[in-house]
Amino acid sequence: MPGDVIHLDVGGKRFSTSRHTLTWIPDSFFTSMLSGRISSQMDETGAIFIDRDPVIFSVILNFMRTKEVDLGNVDISALRHEAEFFGITPLVRRLTLCEDLEHASCGDVLFHGYLNPPEPPLPTQSPEKKRHSTPVVDVSGARSPSNISRHDDQSPRSQRPLSEMCRSPQSSEQERVRPASEVLPSHSHIQKTHTHHGHDDPLKVTMVRGHHNWLCVAYPHFVCCFRMKDTAGWQLRWTSPYMDDLVERVAINAKVLNPDNPKKMVAAAMGNFIQLWSVADDGSSREIGKFGLNVSVDSLFFIGSQLVALSQTGKVGVWHAMTQHWQIQDVVPVSSYDKAGSFLLLGCENGSIYYIDMQKFPLRMKDNDLLVTELYKDPSGDMVTALSVYLTPKTSISGNWIEIAYGTSSGTVRVIVQHPETVGSGPQLFQTFTVHRSPITKVMLSEKHLVSVCSEYNHVRTWSVTRFRGMISTQPGSTPLASFKIVSLEDVDPIVSYSASNDIGPYGEQDDQQVFIQKVVPETSQLFIRLSSNGQRVCVIKSVDSSNVTGFCVHECEGSNRMGSRPRRYLFTGHSNGAIQMWDLTTALDKMIKSDQGTVKDGGPTAKELVKLLEQCDLSSSRSPTPCVSPSPSMMNITPCHPGQQGQTTGPWIMQSEAENVGEGATAGDYMETVETDTQVTRI
Repeated sequence: MPGDVIHLDVGGKRFSTSRHTLTWIPDSFFTSMLSGRISSQMDETGAIFIDRDPVIFSVILNFMRTKEVDLGNVDISALRHEAEFFGITPLVRRLTLCEDLEHASCGDVLFHGYLNPPEPPLPTQSPEKKRHSTPVVDVSGARSPSNISRHDDQSPRSQRPLSEMCRSPQSSEQERVRPASEVLPSHSHIQKTHTHHGHDDPLKVTMVRGHHNWLCVAYPHFVCCFRMKDTAGWQLRWTSPYMDDLVERVAINAKVLNPDNPKKMVAAAMGNFIQLWSVADDGSSREIGKFGLNVSVDSLFFIGSQLVALSQTGKVGVWHAMTQHWQIQDVVPVSSYDKAGSFLLLGCENGSIYYIDMQKFPLRMKDNDLLVTELYKDPSGDMVTALSVYLTPKTSISGNWIEIAYGTSSGTVRVIVQHPETVGSGPQLFQTFTVHRSPITKVMLSEKHLVSVCSEYNHVRTWSVTRFRGMISTQPGSTPLASFKIVSLEDVDPIVSYSASNDIGPYGEQDDQQVFIQKVVPETSQLFIRLSSNGQRVCVIKSVDSSNVTGFCVHECEGSNRMGSRPRRYLFTGHSNGAIQMWDLTTALDKMIKSDQGTVKDGGPTAKELVKLLEQCDLSSSRSPTPCVSPSPSMMNITPCHPGQQGQTTGPWIMQSEAENVGEGATAGDYMETVETDTQVTRI
């Protein structure tokens, strides 16, 4: 019968088949089309036109003819998508099973564990806010130190040798410091307009921090702690009360050097305030107090027993476990920081690097001075936007050789060193690199490498470092190693803690292999782990339950008491459903070294992987008057460049919707430049 032959035009390619072939599967696209339940259109030859991919359709049509499927030259995911469109249920079930076999809910060999979300605490019964009625510690009397109250180059320097000042802490249990070439995020303008953005889910993880065998996890309105024991594994130990204000920063100290109070210390920052608790191993806790910094808290961390809160506006708040005293110090506006032993080093907007000796803190309480001292002044006076300190091992011959790498707003990277034989004269300029044309956002000086990152899509440059007896050497000196990008798009309307909880790194000890953690788009379930030295891919982490990663941290946990046990490095990922997933980076690095010697692996996402990740976003051109610095405006604390000035770039960012486009009149805190054309990314 002529009516039993159906002619189809699929994407410009002609197919002919029988009515029986198209209709043996009930409730499909074809049964609806041929019965008239859905409309169809004809081409010029009278064939039914279907605007789909003809290559994939040929595979589907062959399945309908023979009930067999050939997967030789087709992507399973794309084929399943088309099969779902045409309603070919038997084929969809087969393809779904094939995909499920490739992805186990228990993860791959790198998956180490899964922590279920805690039960969130209930809000207090009283509806009125306690933000302004809660008593805070009296911080009157804070003053600016005279030695940095002027932006000149005549500030007195410490008379002590730098090699003595930056020695390692007295206790071997002191927290190993992760270099903080993290530029303090500028988000004072975000607090006014985006305070409640992105916190509809009370169990969405906003930040993860670790210290020794403890893990601190922040949620929008509460904080909890997990503890690992050799035999019992990770267990929930403590949950804070409900807090009315959004938690923006957290810090934990699991080794309090106070014999009278050996409990753990947990701190949370909410706007201008810091709340501090003492937590015991059994989960009992006591609220120590709530302290005010008078400005937004941009960074929160412990140095020994001291809790330190930093603000980019130039305020340092310190609480000491021994004296139970909270103190605020005014300093020059801060643009970067790092920790070295018991010292806090500050990179400032005036081009100077200052340091604070936390060991002297209890001795100077009467005059309320934190002994903030200028260490070095950039020769060009550029803002110090990234900072990294490397303490070489002590030797009887050379003493302690101090090395500092820093980056500036002009894109310059410099290395300064303190020679043991020139103590008292301050650090000397050792080397300068001018390979970046955009402001430096991160810098890391380690035993074998120097790594710098600029604001142009996180462009990374690396150098190999030559050392002689542990000290940096000029023979043959630092040699270029690699150039690559760690593209990480950030929402144009992010939550305040986004940059701190999704920082790319690099992570790891300075005498070990370090890695970048690349999160390409804000809403994704996978992360790319890459070597910081050359950008080579170590592995790809994919959420075992397909939930989005909302925050992560890399932390090295202590080994067990068993003989031969060693510390292991883990990646802890917090998710949109409140869970914590753990990944064994030590195993990933070991497998990479054993299996890939002499071969070159992929770096970041391939073009195919990147397109897949960007499916949730809409890249479109716009003539918006307020484009952002690429890639993450909240990562930089840099004064805006004038039009035409070197080092300024624009690029894609993520927007919730076209209606939420940033309006005109951006303040200096936005760090945006007015140009005519830019690229936007809209989540769809």
